[in-house]
Amino acid sequence: MEIKIVKWAPGQPAPAVVAQLKRPAFDSTAENTARQVLEDIRLNGDAAVLKYITQFDGATLKLNELMVPTADLASAREIVDPDFKAAARESHKRIAAFAKAGMKKDWTTFSPKGGTLGEQFSPLDRVGVYVPGGTAPLVSTVLMTVTLAKTAGVQEIVVCTPADRNGQINPYLLFALELAGATEVYRVGGIQAIGLMAYGTATVRKVQKIVGPGGTYVTAAKRLVYGEVALDLVAGPSEIAILADDTALPECVAADLLSQAEHGTGHEKSLLVTNSNTLATAVRTEIFRQLEKLSRRELILKGLERGTLLVVVNTLDEGMELCNQFAPEHLEIMVREPRNWLRKVRAAGAVFVGMWTPEAVGDFVAGPSHVLPTGGTATMFSGLTVDEFRRRTSFMAYTRADLQETLPVIEAFARVEGLDGHGQSARIRFRTP
Repeated sequence: MEIKIVKWAPGQPAPAVVAQLKRPAFDSTAENTARQVLEDIRLNGDAAVLKYITQFDGATLKLNELMVPTADLASAREIVDPDFKAAARESHKRIAAFAKAGMKKDWTTFSPKGGTLGEQFSPLDRVGVYVPGGTAPLVSTVLMTVTLAKTAGVQEIVVCTPADRNGQINPYLLFALELAGATEVYRVGGIQAIGLMAYGTATVRKVQKIVGPGGTYVTAAKRLVYGEVALDLVAGPSEIAILADDTALPECVAADLLSQAEHGTGHEKSLLVTNSNTLATAVRTEIFRQLEKLSRRELILKGLERGTLLVVVNTLDEGMELCNQFAPEHLEIMVREPRNWLRKVRAAGAVFVGMWTPEAVGDFVAGPSHVLPTGGTATMFSGLTVDEFRRRTSFMAYTRADLQETLPVIEAFARVEGLDGHGQSARIRFRTP
């Protein structure tokens, strides 16, 4: 297997770089499959969900086995080791604190004639969270999603996650679900989980919004149910870009690139952008050296072969421009005076500044949610925040003087748009009885 080192400059496109930049946010094949499965679930409800659990998750469940009993959540507490309990509680505390600090506050301002204008925020009533299964129990994803919904004040937090072939869910995942505040947990993965939450069935009521990351099929399914429910963002297979100069340590850069490839779907993207040929060469050597010692070596190889690229640029400014065009889910800045480069970032899900901030701190503990836009959609989407679980409502309370002052404006718009009823609704208030 080869990891390419290529040169890039503005106006001189390298084919390998162009391919990396143009990675699709959605998979058309996955979307075709998702459309068929979703339509079946919409028409046939619980029966279709159970059918696809067997077909895709590999578990045979009865209808009364879909929901995880609260007793299972409680028993997981006894299985999970004390060290992880402490780690999960610390992570949960930091995530909740960041979410609380970032919540938008209700606000009011005054109109020119003494009225009031403003916005108020209220939590959604019922939300759905998707937690991927796959090759690893993504306990951190539970904390990075459910904690935000709970902090926002959502009363009903529905979580879907696939069970194993025996119908079991990892106890560490169950412990995190209880800790974060999930109110309903279902043993359902993939497209069928999105359909269950979006359409509802005789057994499970539909939600108002679905959040959470997933692979290509979940991402495709989420896009197809937009409008049935609200959505968060495009959060598909993981990706990382690293902007580095000759001060970066090759072993750290290589380790961080490998950390995203190990998610193991084969669709991950890892990009190094550097102005140092020496660093690029050393990083490539380090990747292969470290790879031999990692437990998920075979899974990592899929991502490395399909999605890893090392790019050498003439200047760091050109390198930052390339990173902005790539619009990665995660962007690490490992250069001299890294904070000076932060404001040059235009498109990235989350930025990790300096050598002491590996992407793993964002995945597990720092505070901001690790549910972030992928596939280049960081050019238009932002990462998941607590306010994704709240409604924003604007309000206006005019005085008589406010309406009188603005009546000519209302009448002018009503005349031009041919909406004389609009003009009348304001004018009629000033008629003498």
